[in-house]
Amino acid sequence: MEEAAPEPMRDSGPWDADEPHPDRDRVDLGGLRLPVIEGFEIQVNVAGDQIVGAVVLGGDSALQVHAFAAPKSSGIWDEVRAELAEGVRAVNGTVSEREGPFGVELAGEVPVEGQGRQPVRYLGVDGPRWFLRAVISGKAAADPAAGEALEGLIRDIVVVRGDEPMAPKEPIRLQLPAEARQAVEQHAARQKTPDLNPFQRGPEITETR
Repeated sequence: MEEAAPEPMRDSGPWDADEPHPDRDRVDLGGLRLPVIEGFEIQVNVAGDQIVGAVVLGGDSALQVHAFAAPKSSGIWDEVRAELAEGVRAVNGTVSEREGPFGVELAGEVPVEGQGRQPVRYLGVDGPRWFLRAVISGKAAADPAAGEALEGLIRDIVVVRGDEPMAPKEPIRLQLPAEARQAVEQHAARQKTPDLNPFQRGPEITETR
């Protein structure tokens, strides 16, 4: 007889892979496991030939998430938040701190080429030896009702830190899901193109730069 999975000790995440968390359908990106929610599309952020983050798109809203290594003894959100605020102001955006569902967050507006100033929210969660940064933009950044769906998605993310030594703020390695990697390999075999971009196509995951 199989033993039942341990019950989560907290009401919601983001979850660490080593702690009990709800079992549900998630896209496995290696260092991040993102819940699959109807009506939302998951894409990946690529820097060079590395996947460094993920974007969830739904309606007129977007959620961008990145996971980083952090010290065991302390979190880094306070430091990262100050850096983000400085960066926003450097491009003539506006931002201020406020209390949000995950603690202190940044809310403001940033200039977007051809679109004027757009609302944005920066959220941070300090976990055990990891830090999750989330950026909500579009309608969900200004409309609390629209933001609830993306906040719920953040609460169900699983972070897989791994045991290898990593410097603070070093991105946690991400990769395409097994199904997408297989599709890429099959496409490469058919095309026989040496310089095929391995992140260009996938059954669920698309690329953003």
